[in-house]
Order: sequence, then C-alpha cells, then structure tokens
Amino acid sequence: MLVTMFGARCEVAVHDFSNLKKSLIHLAGSVTGRKIGSPITDLVLNELAKKDQDIEDIPSYKTQSNKGNIMKSATIFLRDMEGKVIGALCINYDISLLMQFSGEIEEFINFDEQHTKSENFFSSVQEVIHEMVEQVLLGFKKAPSLMTLEEKVECVRQLEEKGTFLIKGATDYVASALGVSKFTVYNYLQKIRTLNEFQAEELAEH
Repeated sequence: MLVTMFGARCEVAVHDFSNLKKSLIHLAGSVTGRKIGSPITDLVLNELAKKDQDIEDIPSYKTQSNKGNIMKSATIFLRDMEGKVIGALCINYDISLLMQFSGEIEEFINFDEQHTKSENFFSSVQEVIHEMVEQVLLGFKKAPSLMTLEEKVECVRQLEEKGTFLIKGATDYVASALGVSKFTVYNYLQKIRTLNEFQAEELAEH
C-alpha cells in the first residue's frame, strides 16, 4: 500500500525478531538492496539492547544505502499483547534526487534582499490609484479633513514621487480624497515640480 502510494523510491520492510539472523520476512520495494531473509540492522540491534519498556519508535532519521543513496527512514516497533517487542515495521524513502532538486530549487528561489520590492497586482487602474493614495494617507495618521495645507502639499509630493500622476484621472481622485479642487492639486504640483527643478539645478551647479 505505502509503496504503491509513494512509488519506486519507497521501501517497506517487516522484521520478525524471533530470528535476528534472518529477520526480514516481508519486503515491498527495493531501495536498500536487501531481500527476504536478510538480517536485522545495527540500528535496530542497538534499540533491542535496551529493556522493552525503554525501546521507542524512531519516526524520522537519515540513513544511507550501500550504494550511497540518502534515505529518510522510520522504524516502528511491533509488540505482543504483553508489550514485548517482537518485530518492526521499517520504511525507507530514497531522497537523493529530492536533495539534488532541493539544492537547485534553493538556488533558483534565492532572492537578492537588496533588490526585494513590494508590488501589488490590480485588475483596474482605479484600484492602482486608490491603493497608492491610501498608502500615502496612512502615513499621516489623520483624516484629510484634519490635514494642514503643508500636509496636503506633502501628500501630493509623495504621490508625485511615486508616479501616481502619470495615470490619467489620478488628479481628480487625489483632489476628491483630499477634499480640494483638482485645480488646487494642479497648483500643488506646479509648486512641487518647480522646486524639484530648482533643486536639480542647484545640485548640477555644485
């Protein structure tokens, strides 16, 4: 059942501890290269050296086949009605290929943190304008009706910096959001752009 579910890279083995030299009595799949009648493993022997009540299942551990393949394994001990350990169910899954892919995937999905950007995806241009305006207004932590003239100008400056006014219709939306006329927004923009040009010229001269 497990091998059918997980495929050829999975192996399920059942051990009967009544004969440790030939403990492997059932085998589905072939990952370790063993066959029916193979002996118990050293890992299981180490557990069997303990008292029955101290023997615990090993749910997930890394091991390696004789061919060098890396496996993820699990060992579940089987007990009789009295709690005596009489066998084990062992599952071995060859993860060599997955580990190879893991390295390649890790390399592929690795990002340069210095160039990580926030980007939102919208279905309409109205959503784009709305989101940009909301982000800027959020920084002022007050309703537009309570903002001073200087704060409204700063709001428009930030939106200009973000490229909001490159979108047709943005001026009307911003004017409505700030509670001013679109001509007032145009006036703010003219002052902001004039100041930017002046500052650029100042830097160029120096």
